[in-house]
Amino acid sequence: MPSSAPSFAELLGRCERSAVHLELRDSYAPTDRFEAWRRGERVDWEDRVSWWHPYDQLIADSVARGVVIRRARIVSEPVSEYIRWEHYVTRANITAGEQVRWLPRRRATNIPLPGNDFWLFDDHLLRVHHFSGDGQVVEDEITRDPATVKLCSTAFEAVWERAVPHHLFHV
Repeated sequence: MPSSAPSFAELLGRCERSAVHLELRDSYAPTDRFEAWRRGERVDWEDRVSWWHPYDQLIADSVARGVVIRRARIVSEPVSEYIRWEHYVTRANITAGEQVRWLPRRRATNIPLPGNDFWLFDDHLLRVHHFSGDGQVVEDEITRDPATVKLCSTAFEAVWERAVPHHLFHV
């Protein structure tokens, strides 16, 4: 189902200070890049042109203008094949300027969490991702509801505090 929400690029383009992203799923809909990795293909990290995408440039441009971008992932252990791949390609996120941390799901039991992945922009605007059971994006919802923003902000910060920085998290 198409979304009428503003694009991620629009929202990040309006962002002035911070953007945080919480991911709660152990798998998402497979992409061509994931399928290539499953076949044994690996990224040539020395050949940036081969893997640098418009998303990476958007992140790099936002960080360059002072936006702090943090991503936290809550994952089950042992991790899924999809999470192993995500961990591998997170090098691109880090290179673009994101800060990334991983939290084993067992360490999140007493954190009140929202039911969906989200992006929170400048602590006041949420882009909530709704997925189908097989990980396809169904819809993105935009909200500024203060109670929902507070829940998501508080959840993200609690996850971030407990999570392991990317370079220390081994899959």
